Amino acid sequence: MAHVRKSVIVPHSCATMFALVDGVERYPEFLPWCPRTAVLERTPELTRARIDVDYHGLKTSFSTRNAKRPPHAMTLELVEGPFESLAGEWRFEPLGDDGCRVELSLDYQASGGALTALLAPVFGQIVETLVDRFVERAENAAGGQR
Repeated sequence: MAHVRKSVIVPHSCATMFALVDGVERYPEFLPWCPRTAVLERTPELTRARIDVDYHGLKTSFSTRNAKRPPHAMTLELVEGPFESLAGEWRFEPLGDDGCRVELSLDYQASGGALTALLAPVFGQIVETLVDRFVERAENAAGGQR
């Protein structure tokens, strides 16, 4: 099982960063490997969504059920996809009036088969850069204003 833990301090509020992560429908605008998403269900406590992946021609999709505790945490659970398991959590910890610590902790294991043997390193690369992509998106949305 692979484990990824990324943490970064940003000059944006927990609410801003939480909204970016929960805004699944906007992922294709800033995640280069994500051509499409579909929100299957959204309530104040839950978001279920499907994310399509196209990474250098390797295509797949997966769906997750995300339990939300805005603006401080979101727990991810695999519903369907090419993984034996996938679970994790986004955490947003306030730091003063205008900043926060963003942390992603994710455990995943690909299922057997040739496709998933190829998918595991690809997904590892995607996850390694995921937090950075959200930080870039927050910076671009702020237009340099903090």
